[in-house]
Amino acid sequence: MALIKEVRGFKPQIGNNCYLAENAVLIGDVVIGADCSVWFHAVVRGDVNSIRIGNMVNIQDGAIIHCTYQTAATEIGNRVSIGHRALVHGCKLEDNVLIGMGAIVMDHALVQTGSIVAAGAVVLENSVIESGWIWAGVPAKPVKKVSGELVRGQIDRIADNYLMYAGWFKHDEQY
Repeated sequence: MALIKEVRGFKPQIGNNCYLAENAVLIGDVVIGADCSVWFHAVVRGDVNSIRIGNMVNIQDGAIIHCTYQTAATEIGNRVSIGHRALVHGCKLEDNVLIGMGAIVMDHALVQTGSIVAAGAVVLENSVIESGWIWAGVPAKPVKKVSGELVRGQIDRIADNYLMYAGWFKHDEQY
C-alpha cells in the first residue's frame, strides 16, 4: 500500500478509481481527482504548500511533484501525463498536457492546454508555454506547434494507456 502521510493537519485526499503503487508517496495538502495513477517511486509532496491534481492524471515512475513554501502551489489539470523521473515544482499544468521523461518544470511556470514539454527539457521559472506548443532543450524553448497527430499519438494515447495500465495493477488496492 502506498505511503499516505498526514502533515500539518493535512491528509491527502484521493478520488475514485485511482491506482497508487505500493511505494508511491503522498504527503500533506494533496487532492487527487478520479481515475488517476501514481506509479512506483513517485512522490507527491504537499508538505509546504498545496497540490491539486485533476482527473485522469498519471504520475509515472520516479516523478516528483512538489511546491514552494508560501509562494508556489502546484496545480495539475485533467488528462495530464507526467513522465518517468520528471519534476513538477510550484507550477500550473492545464488540461491535456504531456511532461516528458526527466523534464523539469519550475515555480510559477504555466503550461497551457494541449502542450508538450519534451523529455529532458528544463522549463524555467515564470515561463509560459502557450497552448499547442512543444518546448524542448535546456533551458526549454518553443520548437514547433503540436499537430493533431501528436495530440492523438502522444497526449491522448499516453493518458488513455495509463488508465488501462492502472487497471492491470488494481486488485484490492483501489482508492
